[in-house]
This record gives sequence, structure tokens and C-alpha cells, in this order.
Amino acid sequence: MPDPFPEDSPRLVAEAMPGDNAAPESVGELSNRLKRMVEGEFGRVRLRGEISGYKRAASGHVYLALKDDAAVIDGVMWKGQAALLPFTAQDGIEVIASGKLTTYPGRSKYQIVIDRMELAGEGALMALFEKLKAQLGAEGLFDQARKKSLPFMPRTIGVVTSPTGAVIRDILHRLADRCPTRVIVWPVKVQGAGAAEEVAAAVRGFDALEPGGALPRPDLVIVARGGGSIEDLWAFNEEVVVRAVAGCSIPIVSAVGHETDTSLCDHAADLRAPTPTAAAELAVPVLADLRLSLDAYAQRSERCARRYVERGRERVEAQARLLPKRDALLGPQRQRADDAGQRLDRALERRVTVARGELDRTAGALRPALLTQRIAAARQRMDQTFKLIEALNPKHVLDRGYALVTDRTGGVLSSAAAARKAGALTVRFGDGEVAARVEGTAPKTYAKPTPDQPTLL
Repeated sequence: MPDPFPEDSPRLVAEAMPGDNAAPESVGELSNRLKRMVEGEFGRVRLRGEISGYKRAASGHVYLALKDDAAVIDGVMWKGQAALLPFTAQDGIEVIASGKLTTYPGRSKYQIVIDRMELAGEGALMALFEKLKAQLGAEGLFDQARKKSLPFMPRTIGVVTSPTGAVIRDILHRLADRCPTRVIVWPVKVQGAGAAEEVAAAVRGFDALEPGGALPRPDLVIVARGGGSIEDLWAFNEEVVVRAVAGCSIPIVSAVGHETDTSLCDHAADLRAPTPTAAAELAVPVLADLRLSLDAYAQRSERCARRYVERGRERVEAQARLLPKRDALLGPQRQRADDAGQRLDRALERRVTVARGELDRTAGALRPALLTQRIAAARQRMDQTFKLIEALNPKHVLDRGYALVTDRTGGVLSSAAAARKAGALTVRFGDGEVAARVEGTAPKTYAKPTPDQPTLL
């Protein structure tokens, strides 16, 4: 009878098979065996490929893939090595990565743990350069409209460069020759790991200084480095440097490398200088030339002022020549004055003659007989006037028997009613006064007065 369960047939529950002396492995055990095999077989490797899927995690680790036309391999770079990269890695850049080949059991994939990564030759470096240039240029960081004018004579110049190289000595020497000014050096590394971050921090540090602070804020900043290969100058092509230079509110002169070298820092700066020495020449004018220019301006100003005065004098003289001569201008007035004088003399003579005639006529009327006659007539009129005054004198009226009745205040009483009201009276006669009092109302009888007896009215 055949076996109902042959050895190669599937079973519901796993059982040990005859001749099978090995226990089944776990997935983790197999993954670890593969990991040891791969690491033992390959060890360190160098791979050339194009970066794809570049990503920096929050932890600082970098995850990417390297690919070519035939295959793709995952890669990882831990935080410490990623911080030392001399360039900013990104997708599409061809690199040569060195590291240890291993597996990642969690995903059953093999990968390379990269501890060093370099660009695959100058071609790849230039490709990265052009890519960064196009990317940052599209953001407007290189636009001419953003660039600021340099100050004519900066009082303080900030220099971002290595403190030990020949660059700073050349800049200081050239500034001292042309126009001595205050220089503040911010020392940085100019190549290698961390150089880009230091240069960017220096530019931002100068920009953050407050005017009037303990450390003077520069009026101009020079970012400088000596010549070298494109690899040596690469720190000045990093995005962090370009953004710091483009965002600085202080005018910046970039002097990176020699005349034929061009960096992205040059494009972002307000002005590019072919060499550090040329940057110093562009930063300040020549003091001796300024003095000569000032002297020339002073001489020109003096000549202009003198010429202005001379031309004014010429205009005045020309105008004076057009004016009439004094004798011609005053001749008619002089003649009119002479005519008026002559007429005045004749008028005075005529007036004297007339006055003499009037005097003669008046003197003829002033004869003594005429004056005596006039005096006699005037005396007669005066005598008559005195007689009239004497006749109207009240005292003479009182002497003729009339009396003047007044009250105690001297007021004249002209009626009986006024006398009764006054009560006390004063009666004035020609030879004196008599006090009287009203005792009642007298009967209205009128006696004819005698010539020798006055009647009280």
C-alpha cells in the first residue's frame, strides 16, 4: 500500500524529516549570516555613481542611493561624516563614494555605509557648479538690480579671510599705500571642511554689528582668498556662502582666487575684484590723488570766481559806455537852472519895484495931520462910550432912590414871591445895605412916590 504522505508533499504541520539534521533558521539569523558574508567578502569599496534620492534626516544622518545605467545601491552617511563633506551633495551629481559594504537586516537590503564622498572629477564639479548657479540665479540672488553701490571713502572695512595667508598682508599694504583706513579682520578657514560655514558666519556677523557699538560696523566688506584649483575655492561656491553674501546689507567686494577664477560668491557680491589687491584698490581712492583733485578744484573755483568778477566788471564798463556823458546828461538841467536864476533875478527886481511903489503910496497916507484927525475922532468915540457906561452903572440907579434886593446868598430877588420864599433879605441902597425880613403879605396898594422918598419894589 503506498505512503499517503510522501516526503516532498506539503504538510499542514512541519515535522522533522529523515536525514535532516539541521534545525530551521530564523530570518534574523539568515540576515546576520548574509551580513557577515557580505562584509567579510567585500569589506571597503569605492563606488562611482550618480546621487539619487538625497535626504538629510532630522538626526543629521544622510540617506541616498548611487546609481548608474545598470543598477542602484542604497547608501547611508552618518552625521559625523556628513558634516565633513566639502560640498553640498544633491541629486544628479556624480560622485565617488568610499565606505563599507553591509546589509540592513530590517529591509533585507545591502547598502554602503559611506565615510567619504568626493565629486567624480572636475567635470562633475563643474556640473554641480552650473547647477547651483542656475538654481540660485533663478531665485534672483545674482540680479544686477540687487547690487549696492560701494561707499566712496569707507571709514571702516571688514575683511573675511585667513589671518595667516598672504592675502590679508596684500590688502593691508595696498590700503596703507592708497588711503589708510580702519580694517577689521574676521579670521576664517578658506578651504576644507567647515570653511563655507565659517565664511558665511563671518559675513552675517559683520552685518549684525550695530552702528556706534563697541566694535565699529564696517562700511564695506571684502571677502578674499588667494588663487587655487576649483576644489580649493569650492567653499565659496557653497549655497550657505552665496546666501549670506547676497543677503548682507553692507556692500561686499568678492576677491576669490585669481582673475580667471570665478565663484558663485563673485556673482552674489556687489562687486567682483580680480584679485585681493585689486579689491583693496576698488575699496578706497588714492589719498594723494584726492588731494591733487581738491587742489585742482580749489584753483578752478578761484579762477571761476575771478573770471566772474572780471566779466562783471566788463559788463559794467560796457553798460557805462552806453550811458550818456555827465555833461550831456546834466546840460539841459544846468541851462534850465540858469534860466530860472535869471528869471528869479528879474522877478525880485520887479517885486522890489512894486513894493517900493506900495510903500510910497502908504507913506503918503500916513501924514501927521491925518493921524491927529484920526486920533481926535477915536478919542471922541471913547468919551461917548465912557458916558454910556457911566449912565448904565447900577450905583447911579441906586443913588436915584432905587434899591437892590438880594437873599442871604447874594442872589437877586426880582419878585415878591421870591422875597416871601427867601424870608431874610438884604436891601442895598446907594449909600449902604439894610437887612430885612418878610413879615407877611402887604396890601396891594400903590402910593405915588415922592421925589425925595424911594419906594421898595
